[in-house]
Parts: sequence; C-alpha cells; structure tokens
Amino acid sequence: MKPIADSELIINNRGAIYHLDVRPEELSDTIIVVGDPDRVKKVSKYFDKIEYKCQHREFITHTGYIGAKRISVISTGIGPDNIDIVLNEIDALHNIDFTTRLIKEKLTSVNIIRMGTSGSLQNEIPVDSLVASTHGLGIDNLLHFYRMENNEEEKQLIHAFITHTQMHNSLSQPYISACSVSLLKNFVDGFYRGITVTCPGFYGPQGRILRLGLNNPELINRLTEFQFGNHRIANFEMETSAIYGLGKLLGHHCLSLNAIVANRIAKTFSKDGNAAVENLIKKGLEIIANL
Repeated sequence: MKPIADSELIINNRGAIYHLDVRPEELSDTIIVVGDPDRVKKVSKYFDKIEYKCQHREFITHTGYIGAKRISVISTGIGPDNIDIVLNEIDALHNIDFTTRLIKEKLTSVNIIRMGTSGSLQNEIPVDSLVASTHGLGIDNLLHFYRMENNEEEKQLIHAFITHTQMHNSLSQPYISACSVSLLKNFVDGFYRGITVTCPGFYGPQGRILRLGLNNPELINRLTEFQFGNHRIANFEMETSAIYGLGKLLGHHCLSLNAIVANRIAKTFSKDGNAAVENLIKKGLEIIANL
C-alpha cells in the first residue's frame, strides 16, 4: 500500500486536515453536522465543557462534553458538494494515519447526525414539526462519482421513484441510501418519519418559481404523491442523501433530523424558525447524550 499523496490528502502546518482545519484528536466519534455556521454555537452552548474550537472558511468545529459523552459539532455549509468535503474529511481524521498517510488496518465507524432545516411535502407534517429521515433520495449527482451498490429494497424504491417521476429523462439519475437503523430507533417520540429528497439547489430544484420557468413544474406534486409500500416522501432539503450515501460507503452510521420550517403543500412558513431549530437541538441532544 502506497502513502496517500500530498495533493490528495492535504494536511496543513499544524497537522490538521485542510478544509476543516481539525486534527484527529480534536474530533469525537459522535458528530453532529449543521448547515449554518452560526448553529454550531447554538448546539455547543449545551455542552458542559468545550475542548476545542476550530474554524476555516464556513467549516466551524466545536468538540466538548455533555456529561461523559464527547460530542463534536461541525458546520458544513449548504449543499451536497460541501457534504463531500466534510464526510470524507471526517472519515480521514478517524481512519487514515496522518504520519504515515496510510489507511489504518482497524477502521472506526462513527455516528454522524444531521440537524437541519427542511420543507415538508405532506400537508399533515406541519411547520415547526420534526422529521427523522428513513432514506436520503438524491436528485443531485454526487454519489454517481463513487462506486455504490444498493440493497434490494433500495433498488425497488429508486426504480419505483424514477418510474413515477420520470426524472431520468432530463435530470440527473436519482439515487437512494437508507439511514442507520441503530440510530433511527432512538428517535421515535415527537418525530415524523419518511424519505427525505435532497436537491442540488433551493429555487428551481425545489420547484420554486421567481422569474424563471421550470423544466419540471409538476415536481412537488410528483414527490408528494409518491408511495412505495409504507414509504412516502416526507420532506426535501439539500444534504441528507449525500450524508447517507457517503456514510454508507465509508462504513459510518448516519441519521438526518429535520426541523420543518416550510410546508410546500399548505404554502406556510414558520413564524419562528429559530425556535423550531432550538427545539430540534434540545430534543436531539437529550437523546444523543445517552447513545
């Protein structure tokens, strides 16, 4: 096995990985990822002690403790492209020896839990409610750059979705990955469940019309109407499928928790989105601290 080249694994002068600017000892094996850099401190304010604070560009990391539980929270910024950076660098920090630049013989699986905002695609999932994502269904193209295999249920789900939406005609081929069941089972009370669709943008890719016409004006209706057995689409946002897909390929346990700030069917928006996010953080941390 050859060492990973300097151009492929970039380590800065303080021995930290390039984008996150985090050293291996500065990161926990329980990691909360948030899109908004300002949300990091909204999470870490509940820590009993903060060990490390790191920042580079939009990537802010706080690592600390709630009781005996060591937790890191990292801001990713928006979109699947940023998730590609964060998930690969989280994995590298745990599973690559930064001295030898070799993959470790014994690999570590970590827990990665997203806490983000989202738009509901079902009338009965109201604003200010919470959703735990059973699957991440990507209509971006990130996972097509990696070698990925689906289990039989995932194959059937994505086939039914493509048939229903006809998305393969003019958009990126959709992909799907399931959440970590071992994490999902802890988030029951107070959480809706369903498939989360991940979009590569906020306006056109999520069916919003401002000044531009849409290539697929029936997108929201097709997503809302989709059903496969007991599965249906609960919401959409911009990171979950990338987290689930990369997490699965790298051997990590991933779960996406969503505060609903908009209901695209009822055409409503939360009157206090910050309160909805705060509720998600508090409820999520109570559970995570005891995992």
